[in-house]
Amino acid sequence: MSKYLSPRLSSLKEYTPGEQPRDKKYIKLNTNESPYPPSPKAIAAITRSQTEDLRLYSDPECKNLKQAIADYYNVSIQNVFVSNGSDESLNFFFMAFCDEERKVCFPEISYGFYKVFAGLYGLDYEAIPLKSDFSIEPSDYMNRGKNIVIANPNAPTGLALSINDIEAIVKSNPDYIVVIDEAYVDFGAESAVELTKKYNNLMVVQTFSKSRSLAGARLGFAIADSEIIKDLEKIKYSTNPYNINRLTLLLGEAAISDTEYFELNRDSVIKAREYTESELIKLGFTVLPSKTNFVFAKSDDISGEKLYKELKDRGILVRHFNDKKICEYNRITIGTMEEMKTFIKTVKEIIG
Repeated sequence: MSKYLSPRLSSLKEYTPGEQPRDKKYIKLNTNESPYPPSPKAIAAITRSQTEDLRLYSDPECKNLKQAIADYYNVSIQNVFVSNGSDESLNFFFMAFCDEERKVCFPEISYGFYKVFAGLYGLDYEAIPLKSDFSIEPSDYMNRGKNIVIANPNAPTGLALSINDIEAIVKSNPDYIVVIDEAYVDFGAESAVELTKKYNNLMVVQTFSKSRSLAGARLGFAIADSEIIKDLEKIKYSTNPYNINRLTLLLGEAAISDTEYFELNRDSVIKAREYTESELIKLGFTVLPSKTNFVFAKSDDISGEKLYKELKDRGILVRHFNDKKICEYNRITIGTMEEMKTFIKTVKEIIG
């Protein structure tokens, strides 16, 4: 690090994105992207005249996109915040609502950015261990007296809490914000958006990156009580009022309107996931029951690290974590059915 970096950031451990090697063509099953292109309606929304308008600033209020999201989820436009990827919504939560007095907690094994954001803002956070089966124990978050962040379904495990468990957690912490990060909710879990109409301390965060095939467009959103949304807007207008570019606004509006295409791709991913889970189990793998577009699996016949390296050598990328509690597992993004059949065939070759 340079001599100019503030001492308060000297111990910051930054987030490590999934690798994006360019040395050869890979079947890319390591960053939970969609294997399918964006909606044809979204692609058609980007016309020559729209690209020429890039000389103009985007709408800082994101009115059309907010209204489209509000209509889809049956909430008011005042309950919607639009962000540059869901990471920005999460970042603003840590920035705006957490401090020395209002501490924060989240699962010990979960999305890695939670610890990064806590470190970025110098927060005294609590990382709550998972149960032995990698599930979240709801009672660990009851009456916690802290802000709470839970990915549901969780990553990298793929496991989900029930909506009743989420409501119990929210209800038992009325003076603190509970964030439910639903990046993967469309692949099999139940969304907590409806609960935002009942509890003013609940903030639900979602993304267009996974189920709507717009990871490269960087678009996310939060749904919450209007007062929380106002606070998030305050942070936005104090950092980057034009946080969503003109083309992404158009892509998002068109993508969320194309329900048929969304459902077709979601169902295809779920079908390929079920195939992958079944085939891995036949090969003796331990596979956690996933509600996401990935599976978390390990084999007693080969270490997680070795399987990851052997797959990479054969042109298939999966995500391996060095944390000793999960290092025997690999997180495998679900691609097309053809890609998953190639993946299974390659695993068979590796383990003999």
